[in-house]
Amino acid sequence: MEEIRLNKYLASCGICSRRDADKLIEQGLVAVNGKTASQGMKITEGDEVSVRGRKVAGRDKKVVLAYYKPVGVVCTERDAHAEKIVTDALHYPVRVTYAGRLDKDSEGLLLMTNDGDLIEAMMRGANRHEKEYLVKVRETWTEEAIHRLRAGVYLEELDVTTRPCAVERTGPKTVRMVLTQGLNRQIRRMCRAQGYHILSLKRTRVVNIELGGLRPGEYRELSAGERKDLYRICGLTANQ
Repeated sequence: MEEIRLNKYLASCGICSRRDADKLIEQGLVAVNGKTASQGMKITEGDEVSVRGRKVAGRDKKVVLAYYKPVGVVCTERDAHAEKIVTDALHYPVRVTYAGRLDKDSEGLLLMTNDGDLIEAMMRGANRHEKEYLVKVRETWTEEAIHRLRAGVYLEELDVTTRPCAVERTGPKTVRMVLTQGLNRQIRRMCRAQGYHILSLKRTRVVNIELGGLRPGEYRELSAGERKDLYRICGLTANQ
């Protein structure tokens, strides 16, 4: 292995994104050959890297999974107060993590991977990758409320106006929404700002990957065609 930046190495091992790797290094949680790592350092083959005292395994073959996250499962690496976290709920022989979160009360499609470059590309808001949701509320939708969702909603608590998005009414109390940004609990905040209360929220698509016939708790590996298209859309090359 030629010299490689430590944050990129951690990302390539599927530990986290490069940005999160920088945070781990800054917090003094990463060591190289038994010594606390520093920002910007590079490593070579033979260097031993550990995170929180645990040795990092070598770079595995890249895998990408489509996983149906059930309601109640929390998207986090570790949380002492969470009853069930996604990395424990998904039983897969290779360590993978999520590329984009879903909140605890939401369900549906999560992409899980050990490819830090893919995670980085998908988390970059400027790329405007599409995510599609089915939203059911307690009240009956009005055309005025749907129009306001499409145009963008000012979220006072975040002091931001959401990007325009596609909204299709699928029933008196249900809509299909396609977002190109990922603000914290965005759809719940958007609906609440219009006076609507969400009963269920399911993500059915991320970029080109569909939830399809997966049931809660199930996962599948992406097909070769899905992987190739996903990487292409994200500006990467699926060479493994």
